[in-house]
Amino acid sequence: MATVQKPASSSDSDPLNANIDEKKRKRMLSNRESARRSRARKQKQLEDLVNEASALQKENSQLTEKIKVATERFVEMESSNNVLRARAMELTDRVNSLNMLLQQLTGEGSGHADDIPPEITDPLMQPWQTPFPQIPITTSVDVLDF
Repeated sequence: MATVQKPASSSDSDPLNANIDEKKRKRMLSNRESARRSRARKQKQLEDLVNEASALQKENSQLTEKIKVATERFVEMESSNNVLRARAMELTDRVNSLNMLLQQLTGEGSGHADDIPPEITDPLMQPWQTPFPQIPITTSVDVLDF
């Protein structure tokens, strides 16, 4: 039997083909390295985005908590302001009633707030002096529990 010899590969004997094969091998290695760098870059971008998302979620929860606390404080202040407004209106009504009573007792004016003598309109300027020392004023003070 005769053995058939394989012809020598063209790349082994031809320097031009060997040069092309070397270029192809270098290009493949370069492409692999480029793909590796691209995967590493994408992985880093993903990690950065995950870290940023985590930080933003943390900041969001902190801001949500601050809004909750501020809203609770606002509701408390609004409630307190409403109580104080109601109390101020009540005290204003009491002062007006007492002034009208003083006018009726002294026989002055028609009982309107416009007819209040100047010395009665501002008793806080000199609280140690009563405008009518001969008339004792007694009132009952209701204390509201809040």
